[in-house]
Amino acid sequence: MLKSGAAAGVLAATGLPVFAQAKRGGRLKVGLNGANTSDSWDGRTQSDIFMICSSQGAVFDSLTEVAADGSLVGELATDWEATPDAKTWTFNLRQGVTFHNGKAFGADDVIESLQLHVAEGSKSAAQPIVASITEMKKITDLQVQFTLRDGNADFPYLMSDYHLLMYPAGQIEEAIAIGIGTGLYKVQSFEPGVRMVATRVDSHYKDGASGWFDEIEYIAINDNTARMNALMTGQVDAINRIDFKTEALLKANPMIRIQEVTGNQHYTFPMLTNVAPFNDVNVRKALKYGINRQEMVDKILQGHGRVGNDTPIGPANQYFAGDMEQLAFDPDKAKFHLKEAGLDSINIDLSASNAAFEGAVDAAQLFQASSKGAGININLVQEPADGYWSNVWLKKPFCASYWSGRATEDWMFSSAYKEGVPWNDSQWGSDDSARFQDLLLTARAELDSAKRRDMYHEMQMILRDEGGVLVPMFANYVDAINNKIATPDTVGNLWQMDNARVAERWHMA
Repeated sequence: MLKSGAAAGVLAATGLPVFAQAKRGGRLKVGLNGANTSDSWDGRTQSDIFMICSSQGAVFDSLTEVAADGSLVGELATDWEATPDAKTWTFNLRQGVTFHNGKAFGADDVIESLQLHVAEGSKSAAQPIVASITEMKKITDLQVQFTLRDGNADFPYLMSDYHLLMYPAGQIEEAIAIGIGTGLYKVQSFEPGVRMVATRVDSHYKDGASGWFDEIEYIAINDNTARMNALMTGQVDAINRIDFKTEALLKANPMIRIQEVTGNQHYTFPMLTNVAPFNDVNVRKALKYGINRQEMVDKILQGHGRVGNDTPIGPANQYFAGDMEQLAFDPDKAKFHLKEAGLDSINIDLSASNAAFEGAVDAAQLFQASSKGAGININLVQEPADGYWSNVWLKKPFCASYWSGRATEDWMFSSAYKEGVPWNDSQWGSDDSARFQDLLLTARAELDSAKRRDMYHEMQMILRDEGGVLVPMFANYVDAINNKIATPDTVGNLWQMDNARVAERWHMA
């Protein structure tokens, strides 16, 4: 029932797993990519794994948490319930929680923290989540009620979004400046784009269930070769996103193991559908048939993933349309759609950097080669890694990108395909498909699972056939870890690095 979405409003989530084999102690050093000199403790601006691990994974908490097995559990909320129409949700908050500066946590902190995302000028990716709330009401110090504009069976899942960090009311500016949260780890030092060091908090509400290291250090290593070398030479205990071309070297080291998890992470090439020539659906279709997806899986992922079908809904989602006909590489069909657009050939710039995903530049070169025979001439623009997410993504008309995916279909669609939301990286809207936008709102409030399935399948078909995002492949999460570090039997697949919670869930072997 929990997986049905509607059940999230029926079943209370209480308690946390106890790891009897784990013991407190030790220091964890992790080399992570996805760091930028513009990084901060402002959850609204966070977009990649370095700050997700540092923030929601260590220093801050959210109301709910997606557990490693995909179920929803309470974090700062203990339980919740909804009215039958899923429009009004009441959350009970955990007692005895304090921020790192000693302030007690309560309903005021929840309301002020969420209001940040709809403040004037906010560009938070969680803005559409909070904007759907028409009223936030403090019932008691430890109970808060949300009234939504429309019913949403997935609302408790949305409260686990890594942007929705809880800050101390009345002190939010200071909390963002130096990193004051309720998490298991307290900030000792933070250099944006360089490193973060934090120490374990004593007498935490997660004692005995999470947070085994005395100290954690996250080091920003955006270059994949440098990241691998840091692990091989013992400078760090674990790294994310291994380079598959050097996987054999890692496997040959008896002190290192590879950890692979299948999830909804997908590598993409979004195009702005409100910018010519991508505003022409036939140009988009030509590009869809001009990309050789299987070649990318074979050469870029080297088997660590599967072919994508231009929809962000993946095999770990409940309503994944796995039986939908697969788009195939077909230069003749690509030529046909170019002619339908009134073109014999087309010249297109494609911006790429390995900051987008490991192998993004190589993938763009494969795309360049495969589409040439159809009259699609791709000019590859290699962008610098630093500042890629602030200077290229959402700004250049055609670029490389990636998404971790989301636990529910509505969460994914609402984050990246709802008209007008900040992270809609194709600017997909009603002009492209009014039907898609209507279905998004209807499916969200539908509690009948069979009806939701039909709607989400139709939405996936619309994106496959008309969408502005090429999704050539779903990539497994593949990390490398020193054997002195132990990991749980079940590793999370929502985000990289055990749902970015390595500081909480891993421990010394």
